[in-house]
Amino acid sequence: MTTVDDPISSVDLFVSPLGRVEGDLDVRVTIDDGVVTSAHTEAAMFRGFEIILRGKDPQAGLIVTPRICGICGGSHLYKACYALDTAWSTHVPQNATLVRNIAQACETLQSIPRYFYALFAIDLVNKNYASSSMYDEAVRRFAPYVGTSYQKGVVLSGKPVEVYAIFGGQWPHSSFMVPGGVMSAPNLADVTRGTAILNHWKDNWLEAEWLGCPIERWLEIKTWEDMLAWVYENESQHDSDCGFFIRYALDIGLDKYGGGVGRYISTGTYFEPTMYENPTIDARNDALIGRSGVYADGSWSTFDHLRVTEDVAHSFFRGDRPLHPWDGETIPVDPIATRKDGKYSWAKSPRYDIPTLGRTPLEAGPLARRVAAGAPDPLGHQDSDPLFVDMLDKLGPSVFVRQMARMHEAPKYYTWVMDWMSRLDLSGSFYTKPVEPESGRGFGSTEAARGALSDWIVLDKGKIENYQVVTPTAWNIGPRDGDGVLGPIEQALVGTPITDMQDPVELGHVARSFDSCLVCTVHAYDGKSGRELSRFVVNGMV
Repeated sequence: MTTVDDPISSVDLFVSPLGRVEGDLDVRVTIDDGVVTSAHTEAAMFRGFEIILRGKDPQAGLIVTPRICGICGGSHLYKACYALDTAWSTHVPQNATLVRNIAQACETLQSIPRYFYALFAIDLVNKNYASSSMYDEAVRRFAPYVGTSYQKGVVLSGKPVEVYAIFGGQWPHSSFMVPGGVMSAPNLADVTRGTAILNHWKDNWLEAEWLGCPIERWLEIKTWEDMLAWVYENESQHDSDCGFFIRYALDIGLDKYGGGVGRYISTGTYFEPTMYENPTIDARNDALIGRSGVYADGSWSTFDHLRVTEDVAHSFFRGDRPLHPWDGETIPVDPIATRKDGKYSWAKSPRYDIPTLGRTPLEAGPLARRVAAGAPDPLGHQDSDPLFVDMLDKLGPSVFVRQMARMHEAPKYYTWVMDWMSRLDLSGSFYTKPVEPESGRGFGSTEAARGALSDWIVLDKGKIENYQVVTPTAWNIGPRDGDGVLGPIEQALVGTPITDMQDPVELGHVARSFDSCLVCTVHAYDGKSGRELSRFVVNGMV
């Protein structure tokens, strides 16, 4: 490792890769006087799943898209199935909707503690925080592999996907959801086992380690003041992992940066079975339990998939205008030859056309879901939760608020899954064989752990004519669009304070708070001369 020349008022840092999952996320930032003033996020790996699916059997998406991600393959299956349900006008028995809900929610329940302890919290033991009075306790809990909370959280995180495997045959890469229902018919033993497994997870991690209280008490929290009062209500809550994280995050300043665009998109997830037996695009929003919606500048609007476009002005794809995914193109170009034209990422730039704002970058993810849950006028079966709208009003968006939004979903989704399992009619139908028209268009979407995940499918002559997947990672890490507007993570990185350019852990906090589905070599350059000053790794890989 070389040493950065000192003093330096302006440098460029190139961070590659910044994530801890699969794929590569490269970040180049310009730092002036210790604060990030510009950022570029680069998805460094070409995937091309849309190209693979072209010309295939309509049901190929059920097999291929779950392989896009080894962590949220169930979410890919869920939305791919609904894309065909809407294209083929299927009938889905209520039991099948319940099983689909149960499976995908269990995948997300697995992701919550695994992400927190294995990907995010290990940065909390960075030496930059050694001056905090709580640092030693953070190390005791969150140090990778040896931390007391790390060990229990990571080990027990696998329990919910055992339930997925009971209902879906396997996890990951299951394909048991099919147009018209599911290819499984659980019995009483399956439901009993699933209930016992989730109760074990709840008793031993969610309540005992994370909350230090019954989930019902946590779900009573409706405001930021309620959350702070909860921390200091008793010793158990104060010393729980959640109580400690809240106190420690505020102490080290995670509530002060990483805000991003401050505008959000949720396509919603989980259907009320009685309202979605015949899936259509038009009926989708009202049937959702986890609500859809777009929030910008203090106002909510109804989500409409027709307002989604993808821009490729700075992406390594051919195209001269934003396109709706039904008309979308995935035509790769030479990345070396086109860098001179300003292209720098294999991610496209999804945008949403807000009537008063035009095509706008939006943040996807747990915080977006929590904001959608705070919208007025929910239907009786829909999630209604004002907590994170209140926190945004009082704290503004940040790494801390984004992180708490994700953890808040653990008790909520647990409660929903237990209700869905209790509603299964084990003697009822789980599948209705569909008619398979040769042509049609479909849209299927869900909320993976990381955010809005959607498929658009066009069928012609019994084959896939076009298939476009827009992931939450694309929403968040997409590059600048044709108007030069930064993507959500690029905007979130701007304003980030960097304490130590040899180990810019703050960049990791921001990027990992989005949990981008991409997996650290860093290049530091003098912002004036362009001379390389240092090459190093951000906090290592774990």
